[in-house]
Amino acid sequence: MTDTAIYSIVMGIYLVVLMLAGYLTGRKTRSASDFYLGGRQIGPWVTALSFIAAYFSSVVIVGGGGFGYKYGMATIWIGTINVLLGCTLCWIIFGKRIREFTTRLKTMTIPGFLHKRYNSPEAQIIAAVVILIFMIVYNVSVLQGMGRIFEVLMQIPYLWAVIISVIIIIFYVAIGGYLAVVWTSFIQAWIMFFGLILLTVVTLQKVGGLRVAAQQLSALDPGLVETPGLWGWSGLISYALIVSFGVWGMPQLIVRFYSIKNTKVLRLGTVVVTIGGCLAILPYMNGALSRLLYPALSNPDLAIPTLTKGVLSPIGGAILLAGVVAAGMSTFAAVLIIISSALVEDIFQEGLKIKLDSKKAMRYGRITSIIVGLLSLVIAFDPPSLILVLTAFAWAVIASTCLWPMLFGIYWKGTTRAGVVASMIGGCAISLIWMVLGKPYGIHGFIPGILVGLILIIVVSLITPRFSEQHIARIWGEEAKKDA
Repeated sequence: MTDTAIYSIVMGIYLVVLMLAGYLTGRKTRSASDFYLGGRQIGPWVTALSFIAAYFSSVVIVGGGGFGYKYGMATIWIGTINVLLGCTLCWIIFGKRIREFTTRLKTMTIPGFLHKRYNSPEAQIIAAVVILIFMIVYNVSVLQGMGRIFEVLMQIPYLWAVIISVIIIIFYVAIGGYLAVVWTSFIQAWIMFFGLILLTVVTLQKVGGLRVAAQQLSALDPGLVETPGLWGWSGLISYALIVSFGVWGMPQLIVRFYSIKNTKVLRLGTVVVTIGGCLAILPYMNGALSRLLYPALSNPDLAIPTLTKGVLSPIGGAILLAGVVAAGMSTFAAVLIIISSALVEDIFQEGLKIKLDSKKAMRYGRITSIIVGLLSLVIAFDPPSLILVLTAFAWAVIASTCLWPMLFGIYWKGTTRAGVVASMIGGCAISLIWMVLGKPYGIHGFIPGILVGLILIIVVSLITPRFSEQHIARIWGEEAKKDA
């Protein structure tokens, strides 16, 4: 049996399992709340592992490997900071409060939370529009990662690879909604873990172990093993913060806290997400090691696919292929749900005042998921070369817009409506302008974007009228305590 036939059989089985999961969860999806949040009944293991699958996805597996190939071992710091900031600290700071506030305010989306927390339809529309535009950009990078894997391992043209991926994802998202997303992500996380560990073990054997590999990389260029290495401090720190701290403003991840069963299970979830998140280190390391085996790749993003094909057996390669595609599908599906909810709940119903009952809202959600998925597909036909560059661009704008309004909304009662709107507009504008100027001093637009957003939300909130005590009491749930 040929390698391509083995890859096709394994992937075929995997894709059938995903469609079956979508069909089964679709039978439990009966309302808008079910479609967007799974009825807020998701357990800690499913929540944590689906968080990891949506976070790291094909972007980190393929894109992180590309950065490791190009910049060396110093990129391992990105994966390490991913775990500490993007997983553990994010769950500790956001988990409990997001679950409590969004349940109390009866909100299903991040723009919806901003509206009710700050009594600001402007904040809702700004967040919804930014999420709509730049989440599609992010989805393109996810599709690109899946396409590159199919292209190298299965000899399928890139174009057909992304088409196949999108069709499968659209099917199970449109049928099963959020329940399909988290349960397929749960399955995908395990496949991703096993595939990455297998690739790492075999690659280390091929290069003679980590110590020998470090010596050989150093002989090629000391910058490949030193910190900050070839990248320099500005590049390394910027990207580490974008893909770690930026998670705090990413809707497809924060929404996991909306849907978790209750706050009591968050402690277990935090432990699971931290341990599982450690695997984020492996793509960067494997990318650096692949430079020893394949020193003349035309595109750094081909590092992980080429390494997989070269060092693993066909069965092992098929498992990793399934893992990468699994991770990418998980993220793409999660983003489709977020974009769909932003369109239907925040723009249609709140912005345009088109009132829909629960059944119609769910139907519109399915339709918009299909349309957005197809639009992402069209854009992905001719994407930029480095996947992580495209990801960082989208994350920078979304996080610069949403991070501080979410964080201050659950911790500082003194945050004002004007402060939030100023922060969102200023952070978004500065991050975009900085990147248009070509990232002066080698610093990514995310850094000035969140710094400006932070300054504006504090300064403007201090000099503008605060909310009434009644509003604050309602938001913090203090009215119920007083009545009791």
